[in-house]
Amino acid sequence: MAMTEIETKNLTGTKVKMTPSEAIVETLVAEGVTHITGILGSAFMDMLDLLPTAGIRFIPVRHEQSAAHMADAYTRVSGIAGVVVGQNGPGITNMVTSVAAAYQAHTPMVVISPSAGTPTVGWDGFQECDQVSVFDAITKATVQVPHVSRVADCLRTAFRIAYAERGPVLFDIPRDLFYGELEDRILEPHQYRVDARGCGSMESLDKAAELLASAKYPVIISGRGTVDADGWEPVIGIADYLTAQTATSYMHNDAFPANHPLAVGPIGYMGSKAAMKTLAKADVILAIGTRLSVFGTLPCYDIDYWPKHAKIIQIDINPRNIARTHPVEVGIIGDAREASSELLKRLQAKDVNRKPNSKRLAEIAAVNQEWEAELVELAMVDGNPMNPRRALLELTKLLPEDAIVSSDIGNVSSTANGYLKFTQPRKHIAALTFGNTGFAYPAALGAKLGNPNCPVFAIVGDGAWGMSLHEVSTAVDQNIPVIACVFNNGAWCAEKKNQVDYYNNRFVGADINNPDFAELAKVMGANGIRVDNPEDLREALLNAMESDKPTVLDIQVDGTQLAPPFRKDALKMPTRFLSKYAHLDHKNW
Repeated sequence: MAMTEIETKNLTGTKVKMTPSEAIVETLVAEGVTHITGILGSAFMDMLDLLPTAGIRFIPVRHEQSAAHMADAYTRVSGIAGVVVGQNGPGITNMVTSVAAAYQAHTPMVVISPSAGTPTVGWDGFQECDQVSVFDAITKATVQVPHVSRVADCLRTAFRIAYAERGPVLFDIPRDLFYGELEDRILEPHQYRVDARGCGSMESLDKAAELLASAKYPVIISGRGTVDADGWEPVIGIADYLTAQTATSYMHNDAFPANHPLAVGPIGYMGSKAAMKTLAKADVILAIGTRLSVFGTLPCYDIDYWPKHAKIIQIDINPRNIARTHPVEVGIIGDAREASSELLKRLQAKDVNRKPNSKRLAEIAAVNQEWEAELVELAMVDGNPMNPRRALLELTKLLPEDAIVSSDIGNVSSTANGYLKFTQPRKHIAALTFGNTGFAYPAALGAKLGNPNCPVFAIVGDGAWGMSLHEVSTAVDQNIPVIACVFNNGAWCAEKKNQVDYYNNRFVGADINNPDFAELAKVMGANGIRVDNPEDLREALLNAMESDKPTVLDIQVDGTQLAPPFRKDALKMPTRFLSKYAHLDHKNW
């Protein structure tokens, strides 16, 4: 039975007696948590028992790693911090990879982490693990419950830090502290955390406006912070005022509308040559809501596009990210939307009648047209059975405008960086620089929970699919109708390309003997469709969308048509000194 209005009022007013489990669940309710992902366990079963009555849906996954990937994507789409839970010990440690991915992605998340009971800590009890130490380096904080009376307070602290510092927080609670009693109030979020963020230093904003107004070739890079802050509008305003071509940061293709005449696409591995060619000319770079990661600004296509002498204005909510990888002329610690809005006001005050630069607009149109033609030309090269680029091209043509796309890591998923275009924010959910395989499909499930009215697609290689296909059962059980586009080339092709270029086509561990993924999907209760040529892709996608059921498209693609080496910056031609291995030395090929 749901609580009455009087009972709810009492919880937020004077202190009332509760169990720790009740205090946890009511704090989650106050935070707007609608669901929790994980796998049930005895450690938190007392809390779990309350969730249906509280109106919180528990979504059981098949592997705990998937839970945090789902929460990560849910947060990126909805803006609400995801919550995950698992059994103490192995249930929680199974989340290490996905929590680390969320940490690298700056995604607010709370990990409810039951730990060994206080009476037996240190005795190597069943499923005992020092989870706080394990997660210390991959979370913004680890908040430990020291006493039963502090349960709600510690959970509030976890949410406060998750939102304020934008990342996952471990809420560690000994399993015996779910039981007992305490007296506390259930506070509303505004009573213990502040979401409003400022625009940054006025002096720095003035300096940035002066620098941009006098720039001869300004270029904007818009990143995840713009999306999180709902900051499209002022960024577009700055771009229009300056006639500045605007790129998006690596794998954040939804950080600026792709159909805008000043959009030049993403930088980073397998990104847009249009973005790279124009960025190379910049004398001033305005980086908004991006940390300008090392990997995301490396040369690509043998284009060393990062301008060595450009003056950089970097706006980021986290002071640790400013000038972390590239020296800046002006650093602004502030919310991407608020700072951009203030910057736009200052620019417009200088010259309200500033005219668009028609020469630059023509240049941008030409370089975009040239890049688009190259993308199509590369895609139309025949493949056996199908060029993976052709499949990507056809897929992106067919995606509805409101589609959300998650992308994994690997050969095809990374190549998608050049093809994916979005005209709405919060639509691109990528594995980013942590780069773990098995991300895209559980992320797609989380994204669908975050925005149920949008069609959701996952772009997954067959290697990554082997790490995530078990969650098709979750999608079927929980009726989460996402569409998995599995690019099946029978190998770990991103790594295989390294063995082609650096190891003389010696393939060790590269090839994968796959089952029929379409038939396997059917056995699991989902739709399964095998696609052998690009002409059939349209019908398969339309059928998948019309079915409103979890669907797996097993797209057969050529395993010899590979993207450039993924880590060209970190690989060297092999040298061997022992005579036993002399034939493997690159000088002896």
